[in-house]
Amino acid sequence: MAPRAVLALLATAAGAMKCPGSGSWIHASAEVEAIADASCADVMEEMKARVQGPWVDPHNKGTYSLLSESKDELDIQRITGNKKFTDKITFTFSDFDAQGAKPSCGIHACSESQGFSIGDFSTNYCNIRNLYCGKTDGCAPVKHDFENTEQKVDPSFGAGKDKKACIVKPTEQFMV
Repeated sequence: MAPRAVLALLATAAGAMKCPGSGSWIHASAEVEAIADASCADVMEEMKARVQGPWVDPHNKGTYSLLSESKDELDIQRITGNKKFTDKITFTFSDFDAQGAKPSCGIHACSESQGFSIGDFSTNYCNIRNLYCGKTDGCAPVKHDFENTEQKVDPSFGAGKDKKACIVKPTEQFMV
C-alpha cells in the first residue's frame, strides 16, 4: 500500500470539499478527510447499510436517511433523536489502488446543521465519523469492517471534534 502521506496528498488534490449547504447563515459544521483501508465500493455499501438498515446511531440515536447517491458521492440527512435538529452530510469518495496492494478509499465529508447553531457538542463531526468507523473505534459495522485514519478534522467555530462524544452508552444518554 502507498504510504499514508502520499494518500493524504492525493486526497487533498482530489479537489475542494463539497458541502451540502444550509438554510441558516449561522450554523455549525464539520469537514473531515479520512482514508479507509477498503475499496470505496465497500465503504459506500457499509454506509448505506447503516443508513438504510436496523443499525442504531450511537450518538444519541439520530435517524439517517439517504437523499441521493452517485458512483462517488452520497448525500445523507440526519435528524437528532429528539427530532429537534436536522443536519445534511455530503460524502465524496476517491479510490486509491496501489498496484499489488490492498485498495484504499479517500473520504471527503462535510456535515452542516440546517438551522441556527454554533456549539454542536461534536454532532456534525459524529454525523460523519459514525458512518465509517469500525470495530477498532468501538463502532458496530453492518457489512464491512475496515480501519480508517482521519487526515483532517475541521469543525466550524464553536463546533466540536471529540471522538468520545460520538459513541454514547445507553446509561450516558439519560445523563445528557
